[in-house]
Amino acid sequence: MHLLEEKIKKEGRVLSDTVIKVDSFLNHQIDPQLMKEIGEGFAERFQQAGITKILTLESSGIAPAQMTGLSLGVPAIFARKRKSLTLNDHLYSAEVYSFTKQQTHEISVSKDYLTAEDTVLILDDFLANGQAALGLVDIVEQAGAALAGVGIVIEKGFQDGRKRLLDKGIRVESLAILSSLENGEVRFAEEEASV
Repeated sequence: MHLLEEKIKKEGRVLSDTVIKVDSFLNHQIDPQLMKEIGEGFAERFQQAGITKILTLESSGIAPAQMTGLSLGVPAIFARKRKSLTLNDHLYSAEVYSFTKQQTHEISVSKDYLTAEDTVLILDDFLANGQAALGLVDIVEQAGAALAGVGIVIEKGFQDGRKRLLDKGIRVESLAILSSLENGEVRFAEEEASV
């Protein structure tokens, strides 16, 4: 996705060899036009998969999931990281470790919104080590739902998240794949292939 890659190059801030900050358009402030195109990109890739629900993790996955849901005409559900007075039982739950935040969260989805009749597309903002995606896969499996695949806005191709998902037989579609953040420079996988 050319527009996404240009945004990453122009507005992304490389903080280390493994961390890039994209809060000006994805993780804090949302670029609605970019989100619309991201939603259409995922919808195009998964339009033949029979998706009935999109599942993401709060909070950075909500905008791309919502726009993909709009494009596919299906609801988007987000797994919560905190329980509330209104979400405390009748849940599917899984543990997810965040390497960026160095924390483990219990994520939960109400059983009212995900059933064995669903075909689910998991969406997330980043794929690094695959922990968030695998936690969401666990919830889909608990529901007995079918998994269409995992859609990722930005994949850190130099980490092993994709391999972990592929090893489980899961389809992975990423809109932008970073091959390196070394020396403060953003490089994409297709750039590496053409060198």
